[in-house]
Amino acid sequence: MKNPLLVLLLLLLSVVSFSQYRVRIIVNAPASKQESLFIAGNFNNWNPSDEDYLFTKNSTGQYELTINETPAGTYQFKFTHGSWNNVECNKDGKDIENRSVTILSDTTFEYVVAAWKDDFTSTAILHTASSHVKIIDTAFAIPQLNRTRRIWIYLPEGYEKSKTRYPVLYLQDAQNVFDAATSFAGEWGVDETLDSLIRKGTRACIVVGIDNGGDKRLSEYSPYDFELKGNGNSPLSVKGEGDAYVDFLANTLKPYIDKNYRTRKEKESTMIAGSSMGGLISYYAVMKYPEVFGEAGVFSPSFWVVPEFDQFVKESIKKVKAKIFFYAGEQEGESMVSLMDSVADKLGSSTPSIIYKVVDPKGKHNEPTWRRWFPEFYQWIIGEGYDGKIKAE
Repeated sequence: MKNPLLVLLLLLLSVVSFSQYRVRIIVNAPASKQESLFIAGNFNNWNPSDEDYLFTKNSTGQYELTINETPAGTYQFKFTHGSWNNVECNKDGKDIENRSVTILSDTTFEYVVAAWKDDFTSTAILHTASSHVKIIDTAFAIPQLNRTRRIWIYLPEGYEKSKTRYPVLYLQDAQNVFDAATSFAGEWGVDETLDSLIRKGTRACIVVGIDNGGDKRLSEYSPYDFELKGNGNSPLSVKGEGDAYVDFLANTLKPYIDKNYRTRKEKESTMIAGSSMGGLISYYAVMKYPEVFGEAGVFSPSFWVVPEFDQFVKESIKKVKAKIFFYAGEQEGESMVSLMDSVADKLGSSTPSIIYKVVDPKGKHNEPTWRRWFPEFYQWIIGEGYDGKIKAE
């Protein structure tokens, strides 16, 4: 390069991008039934009980954590008592937006937690699920994993009085799909959205929501073992159970739904969607069972946690002919958009799949963002006659 100013600028950018800093966090929090306090964010795959991000109490009763070798960048996070059932909230028990901070030097931050989610009973929080939402079973058997799970279903208005067969959308993290009282980070409002869209003439569908497995969520939503690297201590080892979980969806849950409800069984009418790790496992389901799942919504997928996934995609992608909506926000971390772009572009260049790709410059890794984009996803995925054009925004 002949331009010395350009060389200097690139050197400065390189220094900033590889700089690491010492970050001290102080938290003032109200008393709770749980003593342990953690921080969960886009730096540890939103693990609410990561021992590498466990605070200690100082002599004044404040919680403290020092994180060494923190790369420069912008981070989103929340404080928890070890699970999303007891995450921080506002003084009225309602969910709050993700906190955000930009690290550019050694620094100390001090925060105040207003209240904890588990201090409010579910009856104190308004149930928001519409009358079209029911619980199929609070303990539906998952024989592939020797576990049980709560399963929800949304039946569109007029279902009981008609003979129509409907497409089906399978959604991960059902605690956050329909009801504010069961959500741990805000709900998507899928039932209200569909009620409104269907009344305006949008094609209807059945929605099946599958609760995540709590402390089994990371395992069930990953097809491979992986480690979450923490604050210089031993990483959290996660055993991948995604193969068994997807087998459950394709071979146990879908046959049950098809048998007991008026569904359209073909792959073109079978949709699957989720966000974060739920986005990862939804895309994996299409790769592993392309003859079962023909359409998908892949919101903010956690592709970075499983490098082996790329090899699996290379081996499986030729079998795929699907219709897939990809979404990522530029505020979710440095690798979110580039990894999603890479996966979507490989699919688009290697298969006859139809792709709709959205990048939101203001998009964050949270339920309010995914709720905002759900209507666009649904209206596109449920429609017919698209020509395969990739949309990028």
